[in-house]
Amino acid sequence: MDITLTHHARQRLQQRGIPEPVVAGLLDYGRGEHDHRGSTLLYFDHRAKARLRKLWGDDAYQRLEQKLDAYLVLGADGSVVTAGHRTKRINRH
Repeated sequence: MDITLTHHARQRLQQRGIPEPVVAGLLDYGRGEHDHRGSTLLYFDHRAKARLRKLWGDDAYQRLEQKLDAYLVLGADGSVVTAGHRTKRINRH
């Protein structure tokens, strides 16, 4: 998948220790919620985590499981604007 990362997003991914396989998983399998301001929040729900476990296998999944609370924010143009770790539930509308 060809995705654009802003400079800010690259910095946040590095600062927050979010590895590339998690970013790829979010882009491919993450659930999207619109923020009603033009951006989309991507995160892993239970279904996405189950798909990743099948795809990656148990060993790889367990190594990355603690990073699966990550989220990405996509701008209106589809580029990754920022990234972080969820600390609260995501309110779905």
